[in-house]
Amino acid sequence: MRIIKEGHHGISTILAFALIPLSGFATDIYIPSLPSMAKELNVSISAVQLTLMLFMVSSGVGQLFVGSLLDSFGRFRLGATSILVFALSCVAIAIFPNIYLIYAMRIVQGITVALIVVGKRAFFVDIYSGEKLKHFTSLFSIIWATAPIVAPFLGGYLQHAFGWESNFWFLSAATLLLLFLELRHSGETLKTFQPFKARSIAKVYLSTYKTLDFSLGLVILALSYSMLVVYGMASPFIIEHVFHYSPVVTGYCSLLSGVSLLTGGLISKFLLKKPLARKISIAVALQITFSMLMFATSALRSDLYTLMGFTLLVHLISGFVFNNIFAYCLGRFSTNAGIASGVTGGSMYIFTSIFSYGIVTVIAIDNQKMLATAYLCFAVLLCLILVLFLRAKKAYAVGEVKGDVGVLAH
Repeated sequence: MRIIKEGHHGISTILAFALIPLSGFATDIYIPSLPSMAKELNVSISAVQLTLMLFMVSSGVGQLFVGSLLDSFGRFRLGATSILVFALSCVAIAIFPNIYLIYAMRIVQGITVALIVVGKRAFFVDIYSGEKLKHFTSLFSIIWATAPIVAPFLGGYLQHAFGWESNFWFLSAATLLLLFLELRHSGETLKTFQPFKARSIAKVYLSTYKTLDFSLGLVILALSYSMLVVYGMASPFIIEHVFHYSPVVTGYCSLLSGVSLLTGGLISKFLLKKPLARKISIAVALQITFSMLMFATSALRSDLYTLMGFTLLVHLISGFVFNNIFAYCLGRFSTNAGIASGVTGGSMYIFTSIFSYGIVTVIAIDNQKMLATAYLCFAVLLCLILVLFLRAKKAYAVGEVKGDVGVLAH
């Protein structure tokens, strides 16, 4: 077995950060191409939107279960194999543009991305500890936010110049390059291999979900992320069909959305030492306010500028909330890093798929007013879940002081 060399920790850390945004990059890069894909594949809007949901569901389910494999069989070989399979599936989509094959390949991509991302999040727990580990985990969602910044911006130009297939050719080339660097500079980081016993693993999963503040935190993550996913599914059709702009403009708008998300994450890092309850409560109150103003303004004016102005504010708050709660959930457990990481990422993706696809099914989001309605629904639900989360968090803190904590908790 190839163990990672001591002198390669630095470059392996960079490679890990480069692969963590892959889940978002694999989706966001072809968002500007959704209208063109629907037209060229001769399918409905909902049919191409389903490619996003299939990826998210398969990635979410995969992340739930791959953690136990990574804790039992190691990170490196499973991760490297997954990168190769992901790259080949992108080639298959580009060569054979059939909607049903795309569905199948997106499921494959979801599972392989789950192995890659969960393994790389666990990498940091394997290598680092203490304040350095906290520093890196607080950067996860900030690094992850690079995907909605760079991917749709690049995808808009690729769509304009070469067509939607070029997005998948690019994904394949980029991941093959990262695979080459992984094989050259990285290695196995898992020090203690856990025995693969189904009953013991099931007990660990059950313990995580029975931890109420952790489970409610996952719902908060999903609601925050759902706002971005709904925007991603609806914005190309609003911007290109209603406002009659090009896919390049869709890419620029998504870039601004990603910058807003990243800004929210950076603000949360600067306010890391502030009380969690107070800063999240204020953030959610602002999100409800912005959503209501977006809805009210749509009756007076609805164009690209008002749409994006309010969207950027809503997404900034989403990034702030997401980064705080994501760091809380990852820091909630001190053992079984692979499983804990997988449960966090996997549950978030599954819940996000349910919330986002559910809202676009119920509400026809084809203008600013309907997008504002979706944002408001999410924000109000987020407020309700937050109340329950803060109560559960307080109860956990009291139990910790008394020494009454679960086997997985700090």
